[in-house]
Amino acid sequence: MSREMSLVREAHAKYICRVSAQSDSLEFALSEHLRLSGVYWGACALDLLGQLHTLDREFVVNFVKSCAQPNGGYAGNVGHDAHLLYTLSAIQVLALFDAMDELDEDAVMQYVQSLQNEDGSFKGDEWGEVDTRFSYCAICCSSLLGRLDQINLPRALAYIKQCENFDGGFGCEPGGESHAGQVFTCVGALAIGDSLELCSGETLSWWLCERQTPGGGLNGRPQKDADVCYSWWVLSSLTLLRRASWVDASALRAFILGCQDVDDGGISDKPGDEPDVFHTFFGIAGLSLLGTDGVPPIDAAHALPVSVMERLKRRRERRAAAGTDAHT
Repeated sequence: MSREMSLVREAHAKYICRVSAQSDSLEFALSEHLRLSGVYWGACALDLLGQLHTLDREFVVNFVKSCAQPNGGYAGNVGHDAHLLYTLSAIQVLALFDAMDELDEDAVMQYVQSLQNEDGSFKGDEWGEVDTRFSYCAICCSSLLGRLDQINLPRALAYIKQCENFDGGFGCEPGGESHAGQVFTCVGALAIGDSLELCSGETLSWWLCERQTPGGGLNGRPQKDADVCYSWWVLSSLTLLRRASWVDASALRAFILGCQDVDDGGISDKPGDEPDVFHTFFGIAGLSLLGTDGVPPIDAAHALPVSVMERLKRRRERRAAAGTDAHT
């Protein structure tokens, strides 16, 4: 039965647009502090479905601009503090809508620079929490802007190496437990920094492929249930390590499709649960990495459609040719 299932593209597009407009729902209220990331998940999913045009571009771009803070960073919503997580989301959303000219790149990079510690790690915000997620965000922001030279990249990558464990995985800090989400942030950052040789590729790939459960889905660490979001965190890492074939692709596809709400749209964390935009995006992104169901390719390091990454590259080339961009 699972082999006959297909991606209900139209239903998912309608679901994303519908929940984006349900401002009176409990889910909308509970996600108020990370609204900007929610916009990214929904917009990127719609782009992969060929339906980005169903969102109001002007409204979305103005919302992103309203989240800009005086220190150069972006908050998750109006009235909140700037954070690297949402600064990356802001750049990704503006990239999706081809609105990068709305970004004050110098201010953003000053903000990113200000959060790097002496040991190469990054704080998420002015309050000082350190996590490899924030290292990834800083490196990804810098890469998308073509300004990797404006952070201490060698020291940032050396810090990530310190977070590697005996099993090949990575934690949120040195000595932290290996977790597939943290593995993606570290492998993604190393890939962007052209330094994948710093990780133990063979050992890490074994740890990652062992995340596949008997039901076909992937989990984040041993003895945990499968969850659709790890279709991205695990498979993107294996893709960057050129070992995506180490998982059973057909079983993973069946698991993702089995988590769809085929009537009302949306993808949940596991079969039978309620869908949400977060898992809808990562489920569709997982199918993109698998190369199935007509989903166009996604850049496994930057978590943006390849078409968007190519557009950003052309933009930097045009600016360089015009002498307006010294950071290519």
